[in-house]
Amino acid sequence: MKKTSLKVSALALLALAASCGKSGSNGQLVGDQTRMNYKPPQPIGMVYVPSGSYKMGASDEDIRGRNDATIHTVQLVGFYMDATEISCQEYRQFTNYVRDSIANTILGNFKDMPDGTQRLDMSKKINWKDPELQDQLSALFVPAEQSGWGRKVFDNGPTKLVYRYTAFNYQMAVMHPTESQIKYVNTFDVPAYPDTTVWLKQFNYSFNEPIAMQYFWFQGFNKYPVVGVTWTQCNAFCDWRTRVWRSEREREKQYFESRFRLPTEQEWEWAARGGRNEAPYPWGGPYIINKKGCYLANFKPQRGNYAADGGLYTVPVDKYAANDYGLKNMAGNVSEWTISEYYGGSYQQQNDINPSVTYDVQPGDPQWMKRKVVRGGSWRDVAYYLQVSTRDFEYQDTAKAYIGFRCVYTEVNPALTNRRALRN
Repeated sequence: MKKTSLKVSALALLALAASCGKSGSNGQLVGDQTRMNYKPPQPIGMVYVPSGSYKMGASDEDIRGRNDATIHTVQLVGFYMDATEISCQEYRQFTNYVRDSIANTILGNFKDMPDGTQRLDMSKKINWKDPELQDQLSALFVPAEQSGWGRKVFDNGPTKLVYRYTAFNYQMAVMHPTESQIKYVNTFDVPAYPDTTVWLKQFNYSFNEPIAMQYFWFQGFNKYPVVGVTWTQCNAFCDWRTRVWRSEREREKQYFESRFRLPTEQEWEWAARGGRNEAPYPWGGPYIINKKGCYLANFKPQRGNYAADGGLYTVPVDKYAANDYGLKNMAGNVSEWTISEYYGGSYQQQNDINPSVTYDVQPGDPQWMKRKVVRGGSWRDVAYYLQVSTRDFEYQDTAKAYIGFRCVYTEVNPALTNRRALRN
């Protein structure tokens, strides 16, 4: 019996030695070799803003006397940013997705997944002109007798075209590690369609019906910046864009590293400066015209001559020259939402590495707690608001005809050494 036990033990040791040798490490510490190769993505339409530090704050006189942009040093990790503001055409891709997903849900177009769950089958093509299909989706249409147009039309209202998503609040979960993390998963129902009536509601005694009726859907405005979107709608767009990006990377068996989001105001200002630390405008300054006397942005020049710069309202998102990072219209055209909370003394209470002040508004919070920072100035603003350091705010649940947005995407690993080209 003893000899048999010794033989079994010897065989076990040989098997263990053989299995250890199969890894190819030869007994050496070579690290985990089971992960797939890392290939950093380069999102289309974005340019790289490198890591660095700069003097954030007022580059010129504080003519409003707010004293809310005191000069201080900020260090930031590099990131990708949309080279232009999000256009009507790009935002329509989002609203079309929401429309089709709701229709597929009503029609019951689901597919079975290997893990036993079901997922919405978005590959099903929907012929929206089919009368039979319109009857099946009657809940999404306004009847002809109620539409005001004498024909049945799709209902883009805030109660019909709704995008639902969930988001995990990492910050709160870290602050309360002993509690169940499920309580920090928040669900949001956000109307997807922009408010096209902003062209009428914000300009009293002004004939703006034509632009209100055409601006978002008409293909002539494809490259114009989307407006009439609230801060919450912009966050919903970022979530949808992340989902589309993530599904494609998973299909290609590549790492999913980050998510699309609104920039912090520190990231926005760093990107807008384009490496010109002391300059008041993205192109440098101190003037808002070039040597030929041409305006360098779309704003409100000459005490109200809106058309003097080449645009009565907004202009295409690729209009005007880019700054040194390849970003266009960082001044003028439309102001841009950031993710940051606005209050006057925030600069004195922030970290100097990747600073950010955010707050999730709770039901019952006062209106002033809904203020979010907007940057860049717009087609209706004077030159002061075009300065890269000028801070302004708007309430997160309001939409304006002069506020749009652009997204950022962070890859921390390559940004630590700035191993990225400055332009795509």
